[in-house]
Amino acid sequence: MIKIATYFRDSYKELLEKVTWPTFAQLQQSTMIVIVATLIITAIISLMDFLAGGALKFIYQQI
Repeated sequence: MIKIATYFRDSYKELLEKVTWPTFAQLQQSTMIVIVATLIITAIISLMDFLAGGALKFIYQQI
């Protein structure tokens, strides 16, 4: 039981003293990068789906 308490105490101390938290500006910049990357990947996958669907429709109409 003592080991568990020591673990949590050390983890809490590490979070307060050793972890470098991002500034608000860094957090905003990182968030925007993630949002833009998500939108770009979504657009690419949607385009691929649209093209594959069109190709399959064309192939099935030929049969």
